[in-house]
Amino acid sequence: MEFEPVIGLEVHAQLKTKSKIFAPESTEFGGSPNSHVSPICLGLPGVLPVLNKEVLNLAFKAAIALNCELHLRSRFARKNYFYPDLPKGYQISQYEEPFSTGGWVEIGTNGSTKRINLTRIHMEEDAGKLVHENHGNSSFVDLNRAGVPLVEIVSEPEIASAEEAVEYMKNIRSILRYIGVCDGNMEEGSLRCDANVSVRPKGSDKLGTKAEIKNVNSFRYVQKAIEYEIKRQIMAVENGEEIVQETRLFDSNKGVTFSMRSKEEAHDYRYFPDPDLLPVVMEENHIEELRRSLPELPDKKLARFKEEYKLPDYDAGVLTSTIEIADYFESCLKKHNNPKIVSNWIMTEVLRELKDDDDIDSFPISPDKLGELLNLIENGTISGKIAKEVFEDMLSSGKTAEEIVKEKGMTQISDQSELENIVSQILADNPDAIAKYKAGDQKLMGFFVGQVMKETQGKANPKVVNEILRKGLSD
Repeated sequence: MEFEPVIGLEVHAQLKTKSKIFAPESTEFGGSPNSHVSPICLGLPGVLPVLNKEVLNLAFKAAIALNCELHLRSRFARKNYFYPDLPKGYQISQYEEPFSTGGWVEIGTNGSTKRINLTRIHMEEDAGKLVHENHGNSSFVDLNRAGVPLVEIVSEPEIASAEEAVEYMKNIRSILRYIGVCDGNMEEGSLRCDANVSVRPKGSDKLGTKAEIKNVNSFRYVQKAIEYEIKRQIMAVENGEEIVQETRLFDSNKGVTFSMRSKEEAHDYRYFPDPDLLPVVMEENHIEELRRSLPELPDKKLARFKEEYKLPDYDAGVLTSTIEIADYFESCLKKHNNPKIVSNWIMTEVLRELKDDDDIDSFPISPDKLGELLNLIENGTISGKIAKEVFEDMLSSGKTAEEIVKEKGMTQISDQSELENIVSQILADNPDAIAKYKAGDQKLMGFFVGQVMKETQGKANPKVVNEILRKGLSD
């Protein structure tokens, strides 16, 4: 019997605010344990939560960008469960009245486009973090994350493979980063997901029993965890075992999932409206302001780059992978209006130097400076080979291309008579190579060009050199 997987993802994205969702403490990553806490985060008697308005703005922006249906009225609910990282004994989330439902994300699959529908997006607070490593048999609790604002983006069970799951999550990350809602830093836990995985006989419309893989925080681990879980469940069914609805964790060292606890149903959490928080009521005109504030989204920018700049699919995909790289590319075009040349240099020279795409904002060679360097190639001042040397010098010195070329005397030699004299001497010194060339060994043209470049220390204009050589070798 053939089986097919059915996958749904719950993506948790930390909203890019300075303070928590209901408390004034910092959301900054990396503080000493339990240094970003307050009586509100700890749920101490007599304190009341106050909703951070910026959380609301960012959450609605995310829902707009993900094509959701927005609800002017929503409310928070208490999700009750007991765990050491949840100091109040409940998590403030949304249940029956989320602020948005529906929506969709498109992914590329097998050369075509597939739409993954969303169930809902809702706001909630994060829990704390349990620290198990390097403490023997003890676990420690760090509550710095408790109360950090999240949106949970819940997909329909329409994802058909681990590869599709990764593509879906990458697209969500790209969109959220484009609109400035989430920094998408998976290593710091700003973006992570729970994967609900089940299998069923191929062609069946009945869903199998699902297992939830909890808190996976890298694309690589998302793929490996889902792939392992699919194989585990198929093997279990083939062996006559019953799939148990449960929550599992992924061991990245061993590449396996393992059981954490039985999976709760919604009624197990005893949701009820939070009595300390009023319903959230949004005005239509404020939502429209948020809608107008959104930048051009990745799919629209990708299509425009291909249409307006005539770029290949691959180039356009790389350049629109983040809004920072896309902006750098378009800023550079203002100085050097050749999209393909600019694209090539960004994809090879610039991106090679970046450890992270975010670093392009602080890259030592500004778009203007790169454009000026490319202008020097176009007008024949320097060759492409010399330009790469100049680029390296610009990285270390911070100087402009013109300054470096002038200081080091790197200007390309394009003078016809000067190059004719050099070529004449090289041809005179290599009669045997000339004879072989005329006998049909056309590859020797590269030898002659190399000799000219050696003689001129790489400064000769290749185009002029080739013209002079072809004329000289035909005589």
